[in-house]
Amino acid sequence: MTNTEFNLMPTIIGSMPHRDPAAACRVISRYLTELPAWPQLPRRDWRELMTAQYSEGFPGIDITEDRITARRPEGWDDQLIALYGDYIASEPARYAISSEFAAGFHSFLTAHPAASKGVKGQVVGPVTWGLSVKDELDTPAVYDEVLAEASAKLLCLKTIWQEALLREISPRTVIFIDEPALSSFGSAYLPLSKEIIQALLTELLGSIKGVKGIHCCGNTDWTLLTETSADVISFDAYNYASSLALYPEEVCRFILRGGGIAWGIAPNTDKGIQEESSSSLKDRLEEAMAPFTRQGLEFRQILRHSIITPSCGMAYMSEEGAERLLELMVELTHKMRERYL
Repeated sequence: MTNTEFNLMPTIIGSMPHRDPAAACRVISRYLTELPAWPQLPRRDWRELMTAQYSEGFPGIDITEDRITARRPEGWDDQLIALYGDYIASEPARYAISSEFAAGFHSFLTAHPAASKGVKGQVVGPVTWGLSVKDELDTPAVYDEVLAEASAKLLCLKTIWQEALLREISPRTVIFIDEPALSSFGSAYLPLSKEIIQALLTELLGSIKGVKGIHCCGNTDWTLLTETSADVISFDAYNYASSLALYPEEVCRFILRGGGIAWGIAPNTDKGIQEESSSSLKDRLEEAMAPFTRQGLEFRQILRHSIITPSCGMAYMSEEGAERLLELMVELTHKMRERYL
């Protein structure tokens, strides 16, 4: 496994409420000096919503604000062959994310902290992408074997392109695969087998050179993630701490083999952040970690392999609330390090 000793570095999941990318990057640079991440800005433009943001370049794709459709026009087979050829050759240039779809990313490339200890990016996961994108019969793309496999390769190419640019900022890159759809695993909404889901994730994980993370902001079967090659599991510890605690042995084995946990302990709502302090979040975090110490893990070992994040994206907070959230995370990291590390 890649080194996951982050010692409680704070970072974000991705989305911010700002409409001005420069303003979002200034806030990130002010607070996230160790592990900054580029901001997704869906309130600036709907094209920065995570599915649309990673759809440019897919064969036959039709992207509108209302829906994203994978069509098969004349010449589609040739486009698909070209995608596979670029994937095999690891040539991502044609699948770059444009500034129209990721103004936050392009702004971040020239407006980031100068001496960070790492840098984080993110990519939508193949299951979430495939459930959101429909074919011409309105069937989710993930249920079409050809579309599902092609989408995984598209996301690999976009990840390779993104990470190469982030490595110019820091050689220690962290890429999270955002998979909120996994919270529906086992339900009628997501009747995919564990094996199919893990195969799609494994392909995308294989395209990441640095630290590989998977983020799911709801409850799920966490062995979906612990049994992959992921280095970090990212989850909503503020609302769903008990869900991860249902898998103490599996999580402990994951950490013992070098894995890390990104604890989404800061609430991503204005109301939640007003009701909490760094001290109250410290209490919540310690409580969330406690079940794993009962399995024999040393508390400090958990802390060394931990990242602090918001519970999920911050797109629908106020700008003031989002800044306060970042401030609380920094305060929390300081308190925990001062007490334990």
